[in-house]
Amino acid sequence: MGSVMTRTATCRCGQLSATCTGEPVRVSVCHCYDCQKRSGSAFAVQARFSADAVMISGEHKRYSHIGDSGNAADFHFCPICGCTLWYHALPDRSLYAIPVGAFADKDFPTPEYTVYVDRKHDWVTISDEVIEYHD
Repeated sequence: MGSVMTRTATCRCGQLSATCTGEPVRVSVCHCYDCQKRSGSAFAVQARFSADAVMISGEHKRYSHIGDSGNAADFHFCPICGCTLWYHALPDRSLYAIPVGAFADKDFPTPEYTVYVDRKHDWVTISDEVIEYHD
C-alpha cells in the first residue's frame, strides 16, 4: 500500500501555510484579467483541493471580489507579506484553489484545464498536454 502524497503551500514569509493531502481535484491555468492582476503575471496557475484535504495554519485576512464571470470569490492572504494563499469561488466552499507557485515544487502535476483563452497574451503558448480549453 503506497503512502498518500502531502504537499504544503506557503506565503512568501512562511507565516501562513496550507497542507494538502492527496492529489488535486484539478490543476488549471486562467488567463482572465483578475487572475493576471492577482498573480502579477500574464496568467495564473492554481490547484484545487477538496476542503477536507486542506489544513490551514497561520493568520490570514480575507478579500471578497466579484470577477469577470459575475461570480464572487473570497481570497485569503497573509497579513504580513500580502501573498494570496487560497481562494474559494462562492457559494461553493468545497474546494480550495491554491496558486501552484506557493508549493515551490517543480514536479507539481501539469495543468489539464485552461480558461479565458481569449484573453491570453499573444506570446503565451499553451502546451499540448492541456486537455480542456474554455473561453
